[in-house]
Amino acid sequence: MAAKKIHPDQKYIEALLANNRELIDEIYTKFAPKVIGYVRKNSGDEAAARDIIQEALITVYDQAKTKGLQLTCPFDAYFFLICKRKWLNVLKKRSNKEVTIEEERLSIHDDAHEHATATQEFEQQQNLYIAMLSKLGETCKKIITLGFSSMSMQEVADQLDITYAYARKKKSLCIGKLTQLIKESPEYQQLKNG
Repeated sequence: MAAKKIHPDQKYIEALLANNRELIDEIYTKFAPKVIGYVRKNSGDEAAARDIIQEALITVYDQAKTKGLQLTCPFDAYFFLICKRKWLNVLKKRSNKEVTIEEERLSIHDDAHEHATATQEFEQQQNLYIAMLSKLGETCKKIITLGFSSMSMQEVADQLDITYAYARKKKSLCIGKLTQLIKESPEYQQLKNG
């Protein structure tokens, strides 16, 4: 199977990563009106739509930075699907009912569906990680957070005023506890099975 070709709209992903104000403004100019229209037609207002747009851009940025997102479809289709799914999740939470996502199935948008689904899964994983990390003690939170930054374990130990050996051991124990919390959570089972 041939590798998929990167879409020219990858420039918008790169713009988010580089904080390119001109292209980010273009995202708002070209793609926000469609999202605002959709939210307005579906029990929302412009303020809610703008919140959804912001959340979607943050999610796209996080996924691009963490996972190296390579867009193989038009940004418009991908971005709209992310926003649409986010809005449907808002409606679902409001009504406490199941909301069915009925997405038009056009072959040209298959990559957009793939990308949007991957982005949604990435966001759910990030949210689960953050929620479970918040359940750990302060020392564990600091060691894990600093340990996954660009700091070396020696720098982490120095910053926390503990020995290098203790920092390594504590990080291992904390990651073990975090992993256990994640695996025992109902959200993990949904992600795993869904």
